[in-house]
Amino acid sequence: MTANNGAAAGEKNRVDKILQDANVKLSDALSDIFGVSGQLMLEALLAGRAAPDEIAQLARCGAKKKIPEILAKLEQHRMSDHHRRMIRYSLEHMRFLEEQLAELDEVIVAKIQELGLVKEWELLQTVPALKEHTAASVLAEVGPDMTQFASEKHLGSWAGLCPGNNESAGKKKGCKPRRGNRFLKAALTESAWGASRKKGCFVKDKFWRVVAKHQQKKQPAVIAVAHTLLNLIYQVLKTGRPYQERGSCDLDQRQKQRIIRHHIRRLGRLGILVRTAPAPALKRGRKPKKEAT
Repeated sequence: MTANNGAAAGEKNRVDKILQDANVKLSDALSDIFGVSGQLMLEALLAGRAAPDEIAQLARCGAKKKIPEILAKLEQHRMSDHHRRMIRYSLEHMRFLEEQLAELDEVIVAKIQELGLVKEWELLQTVPALKEHTAASVLAEVGPDMTQFASEKHLGSWAGLCPGNNESAGKKKGCKPRRGNRFLKAALTESAWGASRKKGCFVKDKFWRVVAKHQQKKQPAVIAVAHTLLNLIYQVLKTGRPYQERGSCDLDQRQKQRIIRHHIRRLGRLGILVRTAPAPALKRGRKPKKEAT
């Protein structure tokens, strides 16, 4: 299934490359040329009967705001019969891969039912950003029995998602995580990207906190969130209870101080000097005196 997904992604990139060769820069204006708007425009280009302004008017939903930009990317295109033929070959291959993936999904579900792992499969789907495909991949790589791992830390180490230990003279230095199960790591990192956009989830907040901590680098945040998802998977499979959203949690003193220092640095870069002083502690049982005005 992973190979088919990779082949489908390769065909999408090939279609984009052919469009770029024909001076059709749709990918510069649309976030996904295989979305609703992109597919309508692609069909019109393959038909070869619509003018650039007519193709741009096929934009739907949020893409309507980009109609002038889309029109600029379609002007003076050089779409030939050769380009259309090669794109049709790629689209036919993608349809074939989708049919194979649908058949594989049915085989996987039947195998899960045959082995009596439906309960564990459904429990995994309660974890944020884990859908049917990812839950099946995790179940195939990790298994339903968590007693084979002494703790969630051992599972993270086996999967290659735990941070390395590189400390010298009391200073911790950055290092890459160790190698582990590449299939499990690929499934969880893909889910981590989905969790970064999931509303009302503490995993999303953690993702963007790590991004801010690492100078807007998203790769460390992906690994950190994938590790968090793996910990949740361990807890769900070990306890046999579905995941319950934690909700917003209060920040401890250390996290508060880190956020304060971050915003002071940001203000300093803007030329604003901020001086901080600790708030006076109030004695218990006494109310603060009102200052005379």
